[in-house]
Amino acid sequence: MLANENSLLTMFRELGSGKLPLQIEQFERGKTIFFPGDPAERVYLLVKGAVKLSRVYESGEEITVALLRENSVFGVLSLLTGQRSDRFYHAVAFTPVQLFSVPIEFMQKALLERPELANVMLQGLSSRILQTEMMIETLAHRDMGSRLVSFLLILCRDFGVPSPDGITIDLKLSHQAIAEAIGSTRVTVTRLLGDLRESKLIAIHKKRITVFNPVSLSQQFS
Repeated sequence: MLANENSLLTMFRELGSGKLPLQIEQFERGKTIFFPGDPAERVYLLVKGAVKLSRVYESGEEITVALLRENSVFGVLSLLTGQRSDRFYHAVAFTPVQLFSVPIEFMQKALLERPELANVMLQGLSSRILQTEMMIETLAHRDMGSRLVSFLLILCRDFGVPSPDGITIDLKLSHQAIAEAIGSTRVTVTRLLGDLRESKLIAIHKKRITVFNPVSLSQQFS
């Protein structure tokens, strides 16, 4: 997986050094990258940070469907449909982020000229679909404790790095950001994280969460 992700980043940089008008964009945490209904004019590659994709419903409820890590590509609906499309998701900077972005029409031409780029992008989208399915399962839990644990396990899978104590989620996570991702409140998330710390299942240092044993965590709250 890592080799493919690095290949995607390398390909974007190569395209940017040629005729492709590559643009570098930066967003602070909580800033919108695009809204549902916006014209799909550019394709994005996440270089640094994390991006949250969510669906906004008529009731006003917003459901997180994916949390993208570095080297993920998004905003590709027009490429898949072969025609101009409006944005389907709400894309928000979950952390401070840096992006590469390319106009849709130039990306379409690059895909025709370099079939290997399409293959690498498809692998990345397959991983995204798997995470979306996991997020849907997470949000199906009515119990907020189970929902939080499921979310932490997803983060371990996609953002976890080995540490002496277990798996550290390589994101600075505020309680408010977690609450927004799982459809809860900051007060509830603070209480539940406190329970997990008291149970010696996690540790938190400078907003980074370490899960001592993901298997034990999943079994405790399965």
